[in-house]
Amino acid sequence: MAELTAADGKLVQYLNEAYGLEQRLQTSLEAHIETTSDTAYRRRLKEHLSETKRHAREVKKRIRQLGGQATTIDSPGPAAVTDAAQAVLGGAQRAIALAQGPLHAIRGIGQEERHLKNAKTEYTSESEEIATYSGIERLAEALGDKDTRKLAREILREEERMRSYLEKQIPRLIRAVVKAEIPVSQRAGSAGTRKAATRGAAKATTGAKAKATTRAKAKAATRAKAKATTGAKVKTATRAKRSPARKGAAKAKAGRS
Repeated sequence: MAELTAADGKLVQYLNEAYGLEQRLQTSLEAHIETTSDTAYRRRLKEHLSETKRHAREVKKRIRQLGGQATTIDSPGPAAVTDAAQAVLGGAQRAIALAQGPLHAIRGIGQEERHLKNAKTEYTSESEEIATYSGIERLAEALGDKDTRKLAREILREEERMRSYLEKQIPRLIRAVVKAEIPVSQRAGSAGTRKAATRGAAKATTGAKAKATTRAKAKAATRAKAKATTGAKVKTATRAKRSPARKGAAKAKAGRS
């Protein structure tokens, strides 16, 4: 087998890191699927398990195309360790991943808590994969490897979509834990909280009434002022009309004299 160039060796190294992540995530997802009772959530996990297996196959294929060997250890290529050593170390990594499955199955004090812990583990795994494939994409771009860059970009989109799904699930799972494990009296919206809300509402109502009263008084004062102004204008107009009449009467009286 031809020796890898420095560029291809680095690509194989990073792709092997991704391959190892995909292998471990498969085991984790299988364990989570077995312990999940939520039908919609289980269906999405199964979909991503299929995606994860496909990712592993595609990454493995690309490693071979570059002249490397797919392993679950961080190595730059077949020259780093012997095939026998790779098999031993790769088997050890798989054994660790398999051992994590039963631990995931018994974690938490109840099913709701277990679902939440599994979702957080999956979210962490997706974040690590996103970081890994982002690095591969940028490395491939810097080295002018269009095929590797395209592969990384395609896988990255699916990992981002899964992480986004999990991000939306965590609040829902938290609510399920609260409902299952926290007494109603200690939750938001309990009797104590309702009393406080009632007091707040009463206070707000009193304040609103006070403001309404103040506005009503202000309007009444404005109307009274307007009425007084109108009355004053009427009186002034009346006096103005009477003044010529009085002058005419006085003139007539003077003539008669």
